[in-house]
Amino acid sequence: MCTAFYLVIAAIGTANASPVDTYVFEDEVMKIRFQALSKELRCPKCQNQNLADSNSPIAADLRRELYDLLKQGKADSEIVDFMVNRYGEFVLYRPKVSELTYVLWFGPAVLVLLAIIVVIVVVRRKPANKEKLALSSEQQDKLKQLLKDK
Repeated sequence: MCTAFYLVIAAIGTANASPVDTYVFEDEVMKIRFQALSKELRCPKCQNQNLADSNSPIAADLRRELYDLLKQGKADSEIVDFMVNRYGEFVLYRPKVSELTYVLWFGPAVLVLLAIIVVIVVVRRKPANKEKLALSSEQQDKLKQLLKDK
């Protein structure tokens, strides 16, 4: 019974294990560039993971491609341009401001501005609504009479 329990625990523990990429870098600068670019570029398959965090096969291929491009002496901008040309703007966590991304960049600010305007309009209408809800003299007398009866 105990042996079966340990076998199940061992199987569960290794089920999610994935191979770790090990790369040999010429210097510390190249290693830092690799880490920064792999965190800046998004996995094309995953919804919201960068290349460093993703375990998908495409992310492993892109990390290998990133390593090869760094070894070739490519600049960071050249590597990013290569990835964008191959996989589209989706691979960037911070897409460039262009006609296609105006909504992405400025949409939240516009929504917040609209929300502030709506709040101001609603708050300004409140006093007008209170005046409409004021009781007439007949209604006030009737209310006083009802309260006296209790």
